Amino acid sequence: MKNLHTLSLAAALVLGTAVHAQTPARNASGAPVPMESYGKAITPDGAISAFDLMDRMKASETVTAKVAVEVLTSCAKKGCWMDVALPNGEVMKVRFVDYGFFVPTEGLTGKRAIMQGVASKEVIDVATQRHYLEDAGKSKEEIEKITEPKIAYTFLADGVLIGD
Repeated sequence: MKNLHTLSLAAALVLGTAVHAQTPARNASGAPVPMESYGKAITPDGAISAFDLMDRMKASETVTAKVAVEVLTSCAKKGCWMDVALPNGEVMKVRFVDYGFFVPTEGLTGKRAIMQGVASKEVIDVATQRHYLEDAGKSKEEIEKITEPKIAYTFLADGVLIGD
């Protein structure tokens, strides 16, 4: 019975996060909260949740989509990537088409983003993983702990909206 209760709470949390990610942010008067645009101009219309994206990724190695996510961090050097939360506890690295645009280097943690592009599963080599940690300002010791390639979810965005 206790396990059923715990499972129910976990399911409610995941569902609530998925619904929150799909719902456009609104202020107290019900008007949409403005979002800053980066790259190709996009709208929030038709965005799916990260939960839905993960479901689609089960059937395909790549998925073209517009996705609503929570931002965890961005590149502290020039904003050339950002990490976003996935419902399975993993992190998805977001890069930008042809480095054609950048996002802010700070102040994005916990913000909502809507991004349009292509999600995929990639093998991330050791050098690239270490480069990302350097960009994030991690210690030399933490960087040197990376010794194996890893399979990760990535997203190549052509347009991004970021707001509260």
